[in-house]
Amino acid sequence: MDSHDTADAVLAIPALDADAMAAARRRQAQLTKPPGALGRLEELSIWLAGVQGACPPRPFARIRAVVVAGDHGIARIGVSAFPSDVTAQMVANFAAGGAAVNVLARQVDASVRVVDVSVDAPEPTAPGGVDGQAPPERYRVRRSSGRIDREDALSVDEAERAFTVGKLVADEEIDAGADLLVPGEMGIGNTTPAATIVALLCDREPIEVVGRGTGIDDERWMVKTAAIRDAMRRGRPFASNAASMLRVVGGADLFALAGLLVQAAARRTPVILDGVIVCAAALAAERIAPGARDWWVAGTRSPEPAQALALDSLGLTPLLDAGLRLGEGTGALLAVPIVRAAQATLAEMATFDQAGVSGKSTDIDDDPDTGPDDIT
Repeated sequence: MDSHDTADAVLAIPALDADAMAAARRRQAQLTKPPGALGRLEELSIWLAGVQGACPPRPFARIRAVVVAGDHGIARIGVSAFPSDVTAQMVANFAAGGAAVNVLARQVDASVRVVDVSVDAPEPTAPGGVDGQAPPERYRVRRSSGRIDREDALSVDEAERAFTVGKLVADEEIDAGADLLVPGEMGIGNTTPAATIVALLCDREPIEVVGRGTGIDDERWMVKTAAIRDAMRRGRPFASNAASMLRVVGGADLFALAGLLVQAAARRTPVILDGVIVCAAALAAERIAPGARDWWVAGTRSPEPAQALALDSLGLTPLLDAGLRLGEGTGALLAVPIVRAAQATLAEMATFDQAGVSGKSTDIDDDPDTGPDDIT
């Protein structure tokens, strides 16, 4: 899949609603608080007005976490502290509601969907569709992505399919009423291709992007660094073409996430980004569809160094830093109450006129005998 194929498959990315954002700024200036006193909440509320095209923005009606699951051939060389079997086992855990993403989703009244695009199992491990009734084969691209230090992650046809699956999932969720998406991921070994993608797109060395992932020791860290180096050597000729690079050194899960992120922006639906895997996919997605990043907000800062590089390139600052490195969408879900608070304060706070509170004074006392102690 080359950049022209991908561009042809992408709807035009709309701009945020400038009029709604201007109205939100005016309303912020009228609320019972000093200007700027609510900090990031004010910025977020203006962004929400822009994505919804309304001031004040509406409360979210349906928040949906979508966990994209896929294995990676690179895991076979020992870049992770866990075996690849864990991916399929965790998909079952998601379905049973027992994973961290399920727990945190319940705290914010979100629901969770898991999509198996490339788990290393003979048959799809997750139910298909929004309601679990669609054929799971519709979303399955292949059984594990290729070992990126020696072979391409995907064929051209598989890359096209992965991108299409990501777009399909976004469309299904939005058509079912989702008005805020929280993409997550599950896949043993997935921080290796994510770090490779960020290094190539940001022109960094392997040592600058490699992290500890699932908690690897020094020996595995060296194996992982060498794997990223070798994958970068294979992917460097494609560094100027994000779609081709995802095909060569990414994977079905990363490509599907990119498709989901692009389509969400095309469909005017806001997204909260999670950790390094989602942010690596977002970095590629922005190269594929410039302007898509305007529809995303960064939920969490990950200890993985590649995530900071990706967010810096995207111009996004995380809402919180709780040291989370689990993935699954957990950090992004923690940020949901902050986004909700931004909506609520703009929509529900009284203005100075409504509350009968005096606004900011523009008068200056010219009496030289009046000092700070005289002000009450």
